[in-house]
Amino acid sequence: MKILTLVAAFAAALLIAQPAAAQAYPSKPVRIIVPYQPGQGTDVATRYLAEHLAKAMGQTFVVENKAGAGGNIGTAEAARAAADGYTLLMGTNGTHVLNQFLYPTMPFEPEKDFEPVMLVSSFPMVLLANPSSPFNSLADLLAAAKAKPDAVDVALPSTTALLVLELLKQQTGTTMLGIRYKGSASSMTEVIGGQVPVTIDTVSASRPFIASGKLKALGVTSLEATDLLPGVKPVSAQGVAGFQVVAWNGLYAPRGTPAAVVRKLNAELAKILAQPEVKQRLLELGHEPASGSPAKLAEFARSERQKWGPLIQKAGIKAD
Repeated sequence: MKILTLVAAFAAALLIAQPAAAQAYPSKPVRIIVPYQPGQGTDVATRYLAEHLAKAMGQTFVVENKAGAGGNIGTAEAARAAADGYTLLMGTNGTHVLNQFLYPTMPFEPEKDFEPVMLVSSFPMVLLANPSSPFNSLADLLAAAKAKPDAVDVALPSTTALLVLELLKQQTGTTMLGIRYKGSASSMTEVIGGQVPVTIDTVSASRPFIASGKLKALGVTSLEATDLLPGVKPVSAQGVAGFQVVAWNGLYAPRGTPAAVVRKLNAELAKILAQPEVKQRLLELGHEPASGSPAKLAEFARSERQKWGPLIQKAGIKAD
């Protein structure tokens, strides 16, 4: 009986301590690990949001880039960090969905090693063609692919771009030849130069070239039209019903971070993302602002794994 009383007292003390810890949090600088190179889309958006978190919470939020292995190196470091709210991770569809199907071994487990905080933003991909190519619409591209299987080359700068192509082929019964590149710079150069007729890339990487007429947009991969590219029809509205592929960013904390701290981060970030100027700036950076509860991020990532796991395994896709 005495032991039970002590256990109950300890549990009650923990319940009292968590809200107190959340009230004091943050009492020192917080680091947000971005598992990619500086200047990349996730990095730029995270740095912008870190400035707002610092203003809102009265403490410094420092972004640290820990790139490598498709985001696995930085993500593994975040998973091993102390679960006190002072190390966070800006995870992505790569780190928390795709990589576990692309790599033979993983240094972390996305669901077991992290507490979801909030889905921060999403960004569709866009299918693009060289202006001198005969493809002026998605219908033109698909017709050519059906007429001559594997005769249409598509430059692929990322794993997400590869998945767009695989899903498009699967849902339209076409075959196109994907050529993998190490990033947007090389793939864009090839397509703009006319060596490859088509590419698939992020909106943020593509918009300057669309605006200058160096590339033409054939369709976006969001389910509906997006303010990121006004006037460009989604693939789903061009005869491929239900087609949707979005990359995304989500804020995570190491597993075991106090629930009260996670709730506080979620609440502050929700207020930041609701500000009109923040929404506008993220759109300018190529991100559609998101929001929601930690549970919403967990469920979204789970549904993404169920969608992409079988496709990756069926296509035999592996990390470069």
